[in-house]
Amino acid sequence: MTKEIADVVIVGAGPAGLTAGIALTQLGHEVVIVDSQAEGANTSRAAVVHPRTLELLEPYGVTAALVGRGVHTPTFTIRDRDRLLMAVPFDELPTAYPYTLMISQADTEKFLLDRLTELGGKVNRPATVTGVDQDSDLVTATLADGDRIRARYLLGADGMHSLVREHAGIGFTGGTYAESFILADVRVSGGVPAEEVILYFSPAGLVVVAPLPDGMYRIVATVDEAPHEPDAAFVQRLLDERGPQARPAVVEEVVWGSRFRVHHRIADTFRRGRILLAGDAGHVHSPAGGQGMNLGIEDAVTAAETLSRVLAGEPERLLDEHAATRRRTAETVVATASQLTELATASARIRPVRNTAMRLAGAAPAVRRRLAWRLSGLDRR
Repeated sequence: MTKEIADVVIVGAGPAGLTAGIALTQLGHEVVIVDSQAEGANTSRAAVVHPRTLELLEPYGVTAALVGRGVHTPTFTIRDRDRLLMAVPFDELPTAYPYTLMISQADTEKFLLDRLTELGGKVNRPATVTGVDQDSDLVTATLADGDRIRARYLLGADGMHSLVREHAGIGFTGGTYAESFILADVRVSGGVPAEEVILYFSPAGLVVVAPLPDGMYRIVATVDEAPHEPDAAFVQRLLDERGPQARPAVVEEVVWGSRFRVHHRIADTFRRGRILLAGDAGHVHSPAGGQGMNLGIEDAVTAAETLSRVLAGEPERLLDEHAATRRRTAETVVATASQLTELATASARIRPVRNTAMRLAGAAPAVRRRLAWRLSGLDRR
């Protein structure tokens, strides 16, 4: 059955897809959102929401709920074990949200879905897209059950293995890091500050330690080969070899854990005809700096607002400008994340030079401010 019912069909209901759905619905457009997974099936990978993201979501009625639930961390620090190399202050930024907000992706998606529902929207799931075709007037998404949804535009927010990107014939250029990454939400005691997001450098690899609501901490680390479900003993070994020494962190419980490979790839274009990309469908990179979900939400807001203008009669070249801007932004963010990852995993031979250089750079207020602006996303206002 063919349904010509939408201004925009959105494929994927992660943070980017939900955000685009909220924005387009609030702006008065007919939107259909489909997702192949059952509700709540997504894993909680992202845990950082930056100030610029909170600013972008504020007009769409989501920010207050996120801010009320998340942990406000005013400082991002880079350490080599107990030695502070650089402290990046977010609390001096000119924004209503001068902190990194730590909150699980599950909570973020819940608040986004709640807001979509308030606006009268919904997610059709499980609904797997098996084909995407377009002509000069419409784009058609074909579902596994044979239904077809026709719309003026389609936004692919269906993740790294995007079927939308594949059917649009858009390349995904880049590579894969040699290491695996592990994620774990844990309860710890000992020497882990409660008001910092910490990136620990170590010859054995990086580890990020960040507070979450309900007294938990998010651990992200590079490892040669990660177990499918990291247990407390595995996470403890990581912290023992990479984390604080003078007052070690003690893992009391692993609440949730997973592993994944990280790629550094960018779509060759973010638009092909009536098809646009957002989120991981357009870019993936190292978790260093916590930029992935934030960049995807930014893609979604800017795509929705640009589509709204075009749907209202403004020229389609606005979509080309949007796509070019999003690709340039992705290139910058991917490069920054890669640089942080390379610094974090420097060899023992290079480590003393790196530490000295970072301490000297970190002593300069201008350097700390510049890094805060970049990590917070405020440099993209």
